[in-house]
Amino acid sequence: MNVPEHYEADVLFFFDGRPDRLALYQALFQKLNAAFPEASVKVQKTQISFYGTHLFAMVSHPRRKRDPGIVVTFGLRRREPSERIGVAVEPYPGRWTHHVTVAGEEELDNELLSWLREAWDLP
Repeated sequence: MNVPEHYEADVLFFFDGRPDRLALYQALFQKLNAAFPEASVKVQKTQISFYGTHLFAMVSHPRRKRDPGIVVTFGLRRREPSERIGVAVEPYPGRWTHHVTVAGEEELDNELLSWLREAWDLP
């Protein structure tokens, strides 16, 4: 995966004081790196963004600081009916943004990766 020069320091700063979230993110990053080696990543103030030909996935902190895990966000052309989806919104017709809270490494499974693959494949 293409990472910026200060990627590791930026990730450590993003997850400062949250080693549990950092470990989850690192496990997700490994899976994304294996699945999308040509992708690029950008660490921002409120999210970590993953790009192919377009933004296809994001990682952020839960809205409430005390909530565990990380939030993985991705867009699909349809609303995914899974109970794992915490929030799904249609910001414009035919484009659904989905937010999934991931609290443990076991939740970084084939189902989540299939949604991320679908988001990657969107034109």
